[in-house]
Amino acid sequence: MEEPLNEHNKCEHPPMHTVEHILNQTMVRMFGCPRSRNAHIERKKSKCDYILSQAPTDIEIADIEQRVNEVIARNLSVTIEFMTYQQASSLVDLSKLPDNVSETLRIVRVGDYDVCACIGAHVHNTSEIGTFKIISHTFDNGVWRVRFRLL
Repeated sequence: MEEPLNEHNKCEHPPMHTVEHILNQTMVRMFGCPRSRNAHIERKKSKCDYILSQAPTDIEIADIEQRVNEVIARNLSVTIEFMTYQQASSLVDLSKLPDNVSETLRIVRVGDYDVCACIGAHVHNTSEIGTFKIISHTFDNGVWRVRFRLL
């Protein structure tokens, strides 16, 4: 059950925020890079930055889009659980969390595809997301910025 948003929670568009999780895991699996270190998630379009040694090729970009949409089409449940920092550290990368983070973390799972600590709003099932579309991308100084939307 999704908890109500408050001043401590992010307020993103749930379908777009959930697809960010799927995109992050797809990038980790395809390129072995860390999850996005900089993301701007909005209802109409969003962007994420990934640290890469070179820009993805057009074929790889099409593959990213296809893989993300295949995960969406699996109609995966998006679930939330709470666990200690210690328990979470064996499951997820906690390096983005602030030093003063709570001992209890909120962990979001997208089926068996992705798991991460997150305070944002999410859909209950990937069937609520729509179709993921990469609309543009740039590569500068080791950072690949991808802009995307949902149809």
